[in-house]
Amino acid sequence: MYSPPRTTPLPVSLPSPAAPPADPPGERFELPPRPASVAAARELVRHRLTGWGVPRDLVDTARLIVSELVTNALLHTASERIVCRVERRGRQLRIEVADQGPGLDPRVPPTGPSDPDAEGGRGLLLLDAMATRWGVISPHQGAGCTVWAEIAP
Repeated sequence: MYSPPRTTPLPVSLPSPAAPPADPPGERFELPPRPASVAAARELVRHRLTGWGVPRDLVDTARLIVSELVTNALLHTASERIVCRVERRGRQLRIEVADQGPGLDPRVPPTGPSDPDAEGGRGLLLLDAMATRWGVISPHQGAGCTVWAEIAP
């Protein structure tokens, strides 16, 4: 009987392909329904995004968006808590603010205040101008409303 000669494979060390850096996980935080929560949300978003190495202009835009969304939750709902989430997906950021309110009517486009000298009423117009995309996840069985926005450099 013939047996083929035994050969030992040469040890070859191939470099491992470098894994792409994983996006950091999202950050979630809850806030009480108080005016001071608007500033707290801005600061938490600034701190987290700066730690992730997000460019300053994108951090500033994210802070303004979270400020508007938390303000809307405070002014237009009787929520017991406001839940914010920020997530990085590649170069894009997603911001979500959830409250216990009934949500926005998706059939009504954002409009400004009827009085041009009014101090408020421009939040959704600002959101529309700053975000790449935004939308509303309507309440499901009374579970509350989430307004989200995506921004990119």
